Amino acid sequence: MEIEEVKSLRIEKIQKMRERGLCPYGGKFVVSNSIAEILHDFTEGREEAIAGRIVANRAHGKVFFMDILDQSGRMQIFIKADNLPQQLFEFVHELDIGDIIGIKGTLFKTKTGQQSLRVMDLVLLSKSLMMLPEKWHGLKDVELRYRQRYVDLIANPDVKELFIKRSKIISYIRSFLDKRRFLEVETPMLQPLAGGARGRPFKSTHNAYDMDVYLRIAPELYLKRLLVGGLEKVYELNRNFRNEGISTRHNPEFTMLEVYEAYSDLDGMMKLTEELISSLVQEMTGSYKITYQGREIDFTPPWGRKSFADIVKEKFDIDPEDSADTLLGKVKSKKGGKISIDKLTRSAVMKIVEDLLEEDAVDNPVFITDYFTFLCPLAKANPERPGLSERFELFITGMEVGNAYSELNDPQEQRKRLMEDLEDDVETGNRVIDEDFLNALEYGMPPAGGLGIGVDRLIMILTNAPSIRDVILFPLLKPQQK
Repeated sequence: MEIEEVKSLRIEKIQKMRERGLCPYGGKFVVSNSIAEILHDFTEGREEAIAGRIVANRAHGKVFFMDILDQSGRMQIFIKADNLPQQLFEFVHELDIGDIIGIKGTLFKTKTGQQSLRVMDLVLLSKSLMMLPEKWHGLKDVELRYRQRYVDLIANPDVKELFIKRSKIISYIRSFLDKRRFLEVETPMLQPLAGGARGRPFKSTHNAYDMDVYLRIAPELYLKRLLVGGLEKVYELNRNFRNEGISTRHNPEFTMLEVYEAYSDLDGMMKLTEELISSLVQEMTGSYKITYQGREIDFTPPWGRKSFADIVKEKFDIDPEDSADTLLGKVKSKKGGKISIDKLTRSAVMKIVEDLLEEDAVDNPVFITDYFTFLCPLAKANPERPGLSERFELFITGMEVGNAYSELNDPQEQRKRLMEDLEDDVETGNRVIDEDFLNALEYGMPPAGGLGIGVDRLIMILTNAPSIRDVILFPLLKPQQK
């Protein structure tokens, strides 16, 4: 039967219900326990009230067996004509797979030992007009599953479980930081300037103020203002927005964890990162070892460390002092072929180098340190090697998951670095410095360590998801073609 035909028949049912004074869309219904709780502590004869969606319906004369699905699980219910008023039992014949109902009854076991609920009362809470798909999980058009996530969650228990895990992961992160006396804060998502990272922002207009505003690309500069103000340990689980490409690792709207701790530094952030993620992996899986896309990852601390400066010196003979022309020449001589760069800057060349290095990445967590200072305008330089910054990036399965600095707190040096970065940034079109941030630094910001973790990417790894869109409930998708 075609979808539109099914929908038409169900609309007719609704009309007949209303003609008989029945409501196809009920109100509040008090459940006694979730299905999972009932099945876990099953006692025959006990009265229970449950609510959920009909996902199976088997009629045998004056008896119905239905399967009801709530968030926690699935349970069989038993409906017999002798247990219900005649009018209500006749109404049961009008129920369809997909309808949401509330049931009251007593627990019992069938002759085969299946835990069930004998229905003594029933109410329709929401009539479904659409037919649930039979082979939703096997759809080749994966975008349809993202686009209609509500159906995906109904049809695929694994998808629902993934997002329950996501919630638990985020709760664990909060608990971990709260126990260490970090303060959760909120900073603006709508900002007069786009700063804190190099990225192309989404731009809009605030009508009342007649001013340009931007969805934030990072909360960093606001969180550092809080360090200036005396909040010494802060974090934010924040939504960021970047008007850039989409891939299995990139979504224009994404979740980041950013943490700042006064009087700490790069090493402090490295220890915090290692403790947070390794303990999270143990909490979620019971082990330090997991499998991601067929590859074993070992999170047992301590994690490995590699020097970015040493790697690029060995592979490309690159030095932090090299000009853009020199850098490009060295990369071409080592890799050959055509390298496309619209405008020649040192950062643009080094982005190509970083992409090339990902090809040789290892699966286990590794801290990449010693990034060139000109790539890190917000990080302190190594006092013994000024061409290198006090920064690390955390890579897991070759994917960048974290980024941390010893935060630069010298306002004059910060201004100089931001000016240099403006000249070097030809990708985003950002030509403005946040003067208020520099003004805040002039009041004195304590030395600090700062950390950012890509929450979506971390969840990808911990749930064995191949794409970032698998771990975002409603990823941004192209408009459907009419």
